[in-house]
Amino acid sequence: MSGILGIKVGMSQVFTSEGERVPVTLVNTAGCAIVQLKNKEKDGYEAVQVGIGEKSIRKVSKPLQKHFEKAQTKPTRWLREFKVENPSQYKAGQAMPLDFLKPGDFVDVRGTTKGHGFSGGVKRWSFQGGPGAHGSRFHRRGGSIGNHTYPKHVFKGKKMPGHYGVDTCTVLNVRVVDILKDENLLVLHGAVPGASRGLLEIRKSQRS
Repeated sequence: MSGILGIKVGMSQVFTSEGERVPVTLVNTAGCAIVQLKNKEKDGYEAVQVGIGEKSIRKVSKPLQKHFEKAQTKPTRWLREFKVENPSQYKAGQAMPLDFLKPGDFVDVRGTTKGHGFSGGVKRWSFQGGPGAHGSRFHRRGGSIGNHTYPKHVFKGKKMPGHYGVDTCTVLNVRVVDILKDENLLVLHGAVPGASRGLLEIRKSQRS
C-alpha cells in the first residue's frame, strides 16, 4: 500500500527523551476502508479506491448507493485512489491498515488550505502597508500597480487583493513521529495543510 486517507484532528506537542518539545499534527484514520479494486484488465491500471468520512445515505445519489452496497461499506464523504502493486491481496470493504508505515518514515501530505475569502494584499501577500501613525491615510491599501511611461500597462500576474485559500497544497517529507494503532492515530511532525476535520491524503514519500 502506498497511502491512506485521514481526517485532521488538530495540533499538539510531544517531548523527546532529551526534553525537546516537538510540534505534531494528529491525523485520525478510523473508518478508512477500501471501496473498489481496479486492475489492468478492466481499468487499465492497478489501484484501490478508498473512502473515509461519515455521510448520510440520504445525501448520496442512487448510483453511488449501489457502488457502496457492492463493497458492503457505509457511504463515505470522500473517495480517493492509491496505486498498489497487487490489488488481488485486498478486498472491498476491508479496513485500511497502517502496517506500511512505521515511526521515522517520511510521507507526503496533501490537503486543502484554509479559506480566507476575499483578502487584501497585506494578508494575502504579506505586503508591508503604509505608516501606522495618526495622520496617515495609507495603512493597508495597495500602492501603485503601474509601471513607468513605458510600457504603460500592469504586468500579468501582478499580486493583487483577491480570493485567498481553498487551494490544494502538498507538504513533502513529513516525518512520522508515532503511530497509535489502538486509536487509529498518525502523529506527524509539524503542521500540515487544512483546517481541523479536513481531509488529508497521506502517501509514503519517494524522495526521502
